[in-house]
Amino acid sequence: MQWKKHFMLLVTSILLVGILAACGTADNKDEAKNGDGEAKKVLKLGTSADYAPFEFVDTAKSDEIIGMDMDIVKAIGDKLGYEIQVQDIDFNSLPTALENGTVDLVASAMTPTDERKKTIDFSELYYSAANMIMTTKDSGIETVEDLKGKKVGVQLASVQEELANKLNKEGTSMTLEKRNRIPEIVQELMAGRVDAAIVEEEVAKGYLADNKTLTVHKIETDEEEGYAIAFPKDSDLTEKFNAELQKMKDSGELEEIIAKWMKSETK
Repeated sequence: MQWKKHFMLLVTSILLVGILAACGTADNKDEAKNGDGEAKKVLKLGTSADYAPFEFVDTAKSDEIIGMDMDIVKAIGDKLGYEIQVQDIDFNSLPTALENGTVDLVASAMTPTDERKKTIDFSELYYSAANMIMTTKDSGIETVEDLKGKKVGVQLASVQEELANKLNKEGTSMTLEKRNRIPEIVQELMAGRVDAAIVEEEVAKGYLADNKTLTVHKIETDEEEGYAIAFPKDSDLTEKFNAELQKMKDSGELEEIIAKWMKSETK
């Protein structure tokens, strides 16, 4: 009987220590996340991390998704008291992720087109953009007219795909090669499987720095081009983010973030 008492005491002690340890761990976790003692609000941010310098992974340093868009959203989130958790999603799937609640917002160099506005809401523009024809220096391609009859790479569901479709309707008659990610398009271009690609200006600059055989030519357009943060329809986040975005514009903070990511890019 004595050994049974000792055994029961031992089991009770182990259980008690486990419970106390679990409580202590939970308390420490809460303190780490919530220094003010309140529940931390989390927003799930969707992006397609293949679009340097806007959103990408510097694999030589870490697997963290970084870039201009990430800095802007995290700065606004911090001002509003949100923790931003980033999810890497193919660009063409981002609107659906917003609509079905997989993410709460999207920052992925997304242009607020009329078609997209039918199903999602946008903040004010935080960046003005331009589109370029990217090709090899020996291709002989310099203008939109030179794309006639050529194979041209574009990112699936991107504003560049929309632009290419518009140019085709206007008589350019190029064959579009659509890919999910920009690196795939550049790989096709370098391998000679496409003759050119339509890519955003700052994104193209990054590839020119690493590939001396590539060059770019600007596509002139009268339409306003730029990027905005996307939200589900009628989200109360849109107004909140717009208010903080305007403050960042007025204070110069937004300009500082843009300069941080653009200063190392070459013309």
